[in-house]
Amino acid sequence: MRALRVTGTEGLSSLALDEIAPPGEPGEGEVLIDVAAGALNFADLLMLQGRYQEMPAPPFTAGLELSGVVAAVGPKVDGVFVGDRVAAHAGHGAFAERAIVKDHACLNLPPDRDLATAAALPVAFGTAHVALTHRARLRAGELLLVTGAGGGVGLAAVALGRALGATVIAAASGPEKLAVAERYGAAFTIDYEREDLRARVKAIAADHGRTGCDVLFDPVGGALFETAMRCVGFEARLIVIGFAAGDIQKIPANLLLVKNIDVVGFYWGAYAARDPNIHRESFRALHGVIEADGLSPHIGARFPLAEAAEGYRLLESRQAAGKILIDIADIR
Repeated sequence: MRALRVTGTEGLSSLALDEIAPPGEPGEGEVLIDVAAGALNFADLLMLQGRYQEMPAPPFTAGLELSGVVAAVGPKVDGVFVGDRVAAHAGHGAFAERAIVKDHACLNLPPDRDLATAAALPVAFGTAHVALTHRARLRAGELLLVTGAGGGVGLAAVALGRALGATVIAAASGPEKLAVAERYGAAFTIDYEREDLRARVKAIAADHGRTGCDVLFDPVGGALFETAMRCVGFEARLIVIGFAAGDIQKIPANLLLVKNIDVVGFYWGAYAARDPNIHRESFRALHGVIEADGLSPHIGARFPLAEAAEGYRLLESRQAAGKILIDIADIR
């Protein structure tokens, strides 16, 4: 079968399209999927550089997430059946014609959901859902500030924040990304390259009877986080999702003390090994939200598997709004 392989840690030159043996039968708690599409994540770039916190030794098949049709199930599989249309978190191995994943990593899709674009659901929406509900304890009526709101996980946080009843402030670079965030439910948008982020958030918060936002959802890190954390109010929760800016920020403890702030680290992938039921229950809840609200990932670009390297280059440039899709097979 065709597969996009990571052959080393030298960046884009380490990508190679190859023919490999298909996976065998799924084991206990595992599902075999005929893959329709995969979607790119920032972690895919880090794996090419050998910088991701959890990755196999090269060579391995690339791709964290996929969509497709279940071809076989192993013993003791819960809630997934042959013929189901699913999106799934693979960890790695998604960019191939067939893949094996854990049953708890499968998100069952409504029958009218476009199968290919659903590949962009699991990581972004899974991350945003568990972060906002399990870690941030987001409540209806609160002010939620999302940085990097033009990216895949940022847009998911905007959409889910709105669905959970929060008032969402979306911060991103450029009018195109902000327009998408507004379509996804942002009540307010801020271009942090052209506007004073702190002043705008403080003004919005004052209009809502607050001194700052209640929850900060930040996948960017670096200098932007340092500015955004000064936009929060008393007893705010700051959720550290990642460091897309490339710089890991230092957090001033005195600010945490004065405002009684919680800073919460969040690595969604850790639950796959430590508490798979977190993933399972989140995906089940997401299935209901997706059906009820029609939530869908924004696809900023898509490439065939043979041109996947171009998708990686676009992701690296940070020019695309939303997710970048990799088409693998025409499966309905």
